[in-house]
Amino acid sequence: MSKKKIVVAFSGGLDTSYTVMRLANEGNEVYAACANTGGFSPEQLRKNEENAYKLGAKQYVTLDVTQEYYEKSLKYMIFGNVLRNNCYPISVSSERIFQAIAIARYAREIGADAIAHGSTGAGNDQIRFDMTFLVMAPGVEIITLTRDQALTRQEEVDYLNSHGFEADFAKLKYSYNVGIWGTSICGGEILDSSKGLPEEAYLKHVTCEQPTQLRITFDKGEITAVNDEPFSDKILAIQKIEEIGAAYGIGRDCNVGDTIIGIKGRVGFEAAAPKLIIEAHRLLEKYTLSKWQQYWKDQVGNWYGMFLHESQYLEPVMPDIEAMLTSSQRNVSGTVILSLRPLGFETVGVDSPNDLLKSKLGEYGEMQRGWTADDAKGFIKVLSTPLRVYYGIHPDETR
Repeated sequence: MSKKKIVVAFSGGLDTSYTVMRLANEGNEVYAACANTGGFSPEQLRKNEENAYKLGAKQYVTLDVTQEYYEKSLKYMIFGNVLRNNCYPISVSSERIFQAIAIARYAREIGADAIAHGSTGAGNDQIRFDMTFLVMAPGVEIITLTRDQALTRQEEVDYLNSHGFEADFAKLKYSYNVGIWGTSICGGEILDSSKGLPEEAYLKHVTCEQPTQLRITFDKGEITAVNDEPFSDKILAIQKIEEIGAAYGIGRDCNVGDTIIGIKGRVGFEAAAPKLIIEAHRLLEKYTLSKWQQYWKDQVGNWYGMFLHESQYLEPVMPDIEAMLTSSQRNVSGTVILSLRPLGFETVGVDSPNDLLKSKLGEYGEMQRGWTADDAKGFIKVLSTPLRVYYGIHPDETR
């Protein structure tokens, strides 16, 4: 095989570690690139760099796209209150797209002949990576050793060990993908449809027992303050909310859904910040959006999340949906109050200058000021006209 310049999408896990070493040992010029969307700690990134060179990489680089991920996707998921199946905040799936974009961009910059990743043939990530590379780096070969060679975990471990790379890649009961928008949990009880995850499966546990209130302030749909502390950096605001909510064990659940490849998939997750932010944002919209603004925004928000999850972020309709979601947020400003308790929370209320509940025309169930009693009776009579017409002709169908 001729020598190639290859970029490996490097996470530091077993599959990508094997890929770096195998391709380097075959005489290729390997560039290990770790695309960080907020899920790697500084210590993990340092360890990744150290290991990449031990594995034979010519160069290692961290591509930090956390802010890009927020600006180009996360904020729209908040605008759209995106929860797949009304449950999962599509944390890992949305991050993979931006990791793939960053890798493709880097591969183009250095003139790579190929891009390699460690996905297997049984999941969604292979599609997210391959589709993005095909579009963003046309003509660049895609290499997937784990998928193409149907490698077992033990075969990869044995290869690394036999070539002098000693690392603990023992098969754990659970596997985790940690990100800024939540942590997914696979394996263990997740594989049994009748079981839920036990306490030990979660990375974050309840450390606060005393109920408290959380205040999240939005300006045009974006977070500007947490408990009245201003945040210009939206990532730091999300991390602050995660810190507060995770101490109560908030955001735990399991999602069952349809994968891109057509089989059903089940994943556990813990996502305190997404759950708190989305429910707070949804509540604020109930007070500040009109009936039809809310209805149509929910429709396109659902499509936005589905396209993002199913590797269609580059579909040309996505910027059009983003434009509608952005427009819908022009009056979504104010502070939302949430009540937190161990393993749960409730929405309390909002304080907003755009609160449509504060109408001078009337208070629901109390007193009308914008119409008379006769106006109400006339409105009701006209509203009932289509039903009176129908049942006047079909009285036998009256329930």
